Amino acid sequence: MSDIVPASVEAVRRVREDPHRLGHRGHGEGAPVMGAGHGETGPANSRIIVGYGFWIFLLSDIVMFSAFFAAYAVLMNATAGGPTGRELFELPRVAIETGCLLLSSFVCGLSFAASVAKNRLWTQIFLLITGLLGATFLYLEIDEFIGFAAQGATPQRSAFLSAFFSLVGLHGAHVFVGLLWLGTMMAQVQAKGFSRMVQHRLLCFNLFWHALDIIWVALFTVVYLMGAAT
Repeated sequence: MSDIVPASVEAVRRVREDPHRLGHRGHGEGAPVMGAGHGETGPANSRIIVGYGFWIFLLSDIVMFSAFFAAYAVLMNATAGGPTGRELFELPRVAIETGCLLLSSFVCGLSFAASVAKNRLWTQIFLLITGLLGATFLYLEIDEFIGFAAQGATPQRSAFLSAFFSLVGLHGAHVFVGLLWLGTMMAQVQAKGFSRMVQHRLLCFNLFWHALDIIWVALFTVVYLMGAAT
């Protein structure tokens, strides 16, 4: 019996010192966290599993965007005698697009804070504002594409324009999907309230929307600012 007790104490000590507890604590200082998926605490809970799986999806999406960024970097000067970024890009217009998306990301964060507080009214209001700002961004982007096409700057005109429309259009497609997702989440919050699954989905939506915001900052810098300066 004396040999068993120290062994169990040692096991608990190892669980308490587990570096993978994601910063959470139990009822006591250094207590094992139930549902963390380590040692004696049992399998991971659904929040950790959903969050981990969605991070893997986001990383795969970032890898795809990296490939498109690399293609654009190689082809940005291959204009084939056609219009260049300096001739096409209107930075004040793109700055308005950027402001709309950045503000939508901030309001999206407020919506998640309201959902944590289980305030349905403000969650819906902030989600609606996020959607309106995202829709404004998408409208300005589509209008920009239409303006380029009216000038003859279509994807088949040059490799530069093919890479430009592919990269910026890919981001715009993600924003469109995000708006559809946002509308679905507003309907679920209204119908189901703040159930565990709805909160998990709101968390994933927030991660997705903020990732789009980060990608746009990189896109704005590499494509528009560098393109207008070249």
